[in-house]
Amino acid sequence: MHPSPLGIGPAGIRTARTIERTRTARGFAQRQLADRVTALGRPMTITMLSRIERRRRRCDVDDLVAIAAALDVSPLALLAETS
Repeated sequence: MHPSPLGIGPAGIRTARTIERTRTARGFAQRQLADRVTALGRPMTITMLSRIERRRRRCDVDDLVAIAAALDVSPLALLAETS
């Protein structure tokens, strides 16, 4: 059986974990990060962010760029594997 074309692959799983790690390392609650992303012009609810972190929602490139800006890191830092 082939994986669903909309399924979250290994890069997406790593990115979701890195988003969560970076968020907590910066001391942000999910609500705070969602609010920061929204303030940057990319509307995001706490539910959307939670689903990204729990790997229930794909993080598209626009989400990734906005989340990275809100966390003050480069998008590449969120894509990189950091055990």
